[in-house]
Amino acid sequence: MAKQYKITVPATTANVGPGFDVCGIALSLSLSLVVTIPTTPNDTTDDDPLPKITYTGLDSATVPLSPYKNLLTRVALYVLRSHGIASFPSGVTIAAHNEIPFGRGLGSSGAAVIAGVLLGDLLGNLQLPKARLLDFALMVERHPDNVTAALVGGFVGSYLRELSPEDTSAASIPLAEVLPEFPPDAGPDWGRDPPRAPNDIGHYVRFGWAKEIRAIAVMPRFELATAKARGVLPEQYSRKDLVFNLQRLAVLTTALARSPPDPELIYEAMKDKIHHPYRAALIPGLPEILSTLTPHTHQGLLGICLSGAGPTILALATDNFDKIAGDIQRIFRENGVEVDWKVLDVDERGSRVEEVQ
Repeated sequence: MAKQYKITVPATTANVGPGFDVCGIALSLSLSLVVTIPTTPNDTTDDDPLPKITYTGLDSATVPLSPYKNLLTRVALYVLRSHGIASFPSGVTIAAHNEIPFGRGLGSSGAAVIAGVLLGDLLGNLQLPKARLLDFALMVERHPDNVTAALVGGFVGSYLRELSPEDTSAASIPLAEVLPEFPPDAGPDWGRDPPRAPNDIGHYVRFGWAKEIRAIAVMPRFELATAKARGVLPEQYSRKDLVFNLQRLAVLTTALARSPPDPELIYEAMKDKIHHPYRAALIPGLPEILSTLTPHTHQGLLGICLSGAGPTILALATDNFDKIAGDIQRIFRENGVEVDWKVLDVDERGSRVEEVQ
């Protein structure tokens, strides 16, 4: 006999205009895992405790299937070992299917981290509360906007708690120590005693969302590493630019919940001076896209911004989706960039684990 479960984690867009490292929205693309767990020893074919992984969907050819190199299973093993469980249960199989493009600013790594935390919770029968699941996710993904939105769904704002000196030490441990990859000569105790996640690292609130608003994701066909996109940002900002963003963020979190949405209010409130100006050099056509598409030129458009660190463009709109996406596509093409695009809904459910068999 065996039990089968499905883990579903939504894609996310982060920053959302002025909400740099603060705001995230869960979207209707997903990473899903079908996890089969034997319930009797007779269901296992050997004594190898390592799960067997298959991977289909977007970018599947680039995903490592070794449980010690795959991000999903490394995170799951980290959660298990943090609770005194040294290895995976025997005979587990994981069939992953991915709809989230890698390296495009739609939260692919954040989704994998949340899926891994939920997998570890499931395999260890830990039944961790949502706040504790978030703690483990934040030990791996140190920015809360993507992982929080992926976990809880909807439109969220989040922050990291200021930690005690002891907790600061734990939370600043290099990622390589949190998720050690097993080298070929690793012994059985490699990574057996991982650093413990402090409690209540991240805190969040869910904002309202007007039912009329949908998201257009225009995805250039090139990847932009988050580290590269962060590398172009300055260490310091002027007071004027910080106030510019704070003013707009204060308005945006309420404006996106009002029905009917106010295009003029939202469009201005989605402008940014913290990361858009600096990342423009990495994304051909970005300045023109941000300056030429407005509610006056495109009926139904509410606001436009980078999705996460880019290169995907996020446009919020109530209608006229084809025209808005088509004109963004045209500007990219004029700059030598081909794109794909989708109209997405906000995923209000967030991550979920369901028994399917």
